[in-house]
Amino acid sequence: MRGPLTLAFLALLAGPALAAGPRLTEPQVRALAARQSHAWNAGDLAAYFATFAPAARFTDQALGNDNRIAPYGVSTLAQARAQSRKTLARGKVRETATLTAVSVSPDGASAQAAADVVTEIASEGAPRRVCARRAETFAMTPAGLRATGQTDTIVRCRAGAMG
Repeated sequence: MRGPLTLAFLALLAGPALAAGPRLTEPQVRALAARQSHAWNAGDLAAYFATFAPAARFTDQALGNDNRIAPYGVSTLAQARAQSRKTLARGKVRETATLTAVSVSPDGASAQAAADVVTEIASEGAPRRVCARRAETFAMTPAGLRATGQTDTIVRCRAGAMG
């Protein structure tokens, strides 16, 4: 009778782990970030925004010369999509994001990623270059791995520092 009791005991121990769902991994987060970058640079907003959870929030802010954060605003998924359509309609936008760190929570339920981002904007006027530090959060949802939030902090572009 040891066999069935042992199996029952192991099932009880494994129950919470199995109920918690799949654990996120760093390669999964990196792959999703790469899909986001590819979709954005292809101008495929449907594919880009499909990588975000419906309740995702987008925060834009700037780092001042005094190292204080100046908030620009927070957008919902729908607001970010509408603003992105306007931006892409005005000109060509190319973004290079270099992941600098990925951290998966100890329980594997969520993750954070940090990236240096350089955005090249070509429109009617002179081309512009915008540099930012990006912090993005991820979680497993019923639809799979999705980004749940993104904060871009605009920083001064430094020669050779960010691409």
